[in-house]
Amino acid sequence: MKKYTVHLMIVSLLILFVTMTCAAQLRFAFMPGIADPFYFTMEKGAKAKAEELGVELLIGEYPKAWGPEYQVPILKALVARGDIDLLFTAPTSTEALIPVLKEIHDSGIPVITVDTYLGDGDYTKPSGYDFPLSFIGTDNFLGGQVVAGQLAIMLGGKGKVFLENTNPDTSSVMNRELGFRAGLKIFPEMELVGVEYCLDVQETAAAQVSAALQRHPDLAGVFGVNVFSAQGAYQAVVGAGLEGAVKIATWDATETLIEALKRDEVDLILAQMPAQMGALCVEWGVKHLNEGAEIPKKVTPGFFVFNQENVNDPEAQQYIYK
Repeated sequence: MKKYTVHLMIVSLLILFVTMTCAAQLRFAFMPGIADPFYFTMEKGAKAKAEELGVELLIGEYPKAWGPEYQVPILKALVARGDIDLLFTAPTSTEALIPVLKEIHDSGIPVITVDTYLGDGDYTKPSGYDFPLSFIGTDNFLGGQVVAGQLAIMLGGKGKVFLENTNPDTSSVMNRELGFRAGLKIFPEMELVGVEYCLDVQETAAAQVSAALQRHPDLAGVFGVNVFSAQGAYQAVVGAGLEGAVKIATWDATETLIEALKRDEVDLILAQMPAQMGALCVEWGVKHLNEGAEIPKKVTPGFFVFNQENVNDPEAQQYIYK
């Protein structure tokens, strides 16, 4: 009888263990916006957290260019598997991704938007885009203000500046532009003389900044709002032999831009926290599904500003996109 009881207890414990293990095996999917170092770093952060929490993480194919026409087919193929417990994604349009992600949500897959958001990003108010659990991403408006202030300080509070942007229907970069404009208003002798959109094509950014340098021979500074616009901007300035004379403020701490900063070809880099963003998506997803936790509608990791004084500091190296 005792042997039977012990055997029964062992079987019960095994069943309990298997049940708990199966319950913990959540499957999340990450759909990035484009193939670039920012999203690669976000993927690494998400994978590390997923491994820590026992989540299976599926990664959608990286789109070769930015835009719904590239992202949506990959996104639909990813969720068509029918076995995903949660999706986190960077919408490549504030409006065009609403019906697609709403359909995914209505099919029973919770959605978190990361880096970029839908509509105006306020998921707390009733609207056609209030269904995502949360937006997890940088306070881009604040970042734009910080860049404007830092650039103005470098220029002694006066001078003409140019802004190289990417996509006019993407929340992140448009908020950087709005923040930059707001930040410049504090300095009455600073003048924004132009804004162009390169649509995430680095060569286009270089051409647009080159044209701005020709139109404004006294241009004092340029702000490139993301990887492609920033790298094109500094290459145009270097190509014109104006490095140092034209101050370059950039966004996104790629290894390419960090090396340019070390060569004094770039003067300022604002680094986001993409690895932390990816990790937070996984962490909050697990809390929501396993514990019923309510995710904050907006989660904003901080940022770090690189300059020529701190670029070699050991503690700063963690903010470089890998």
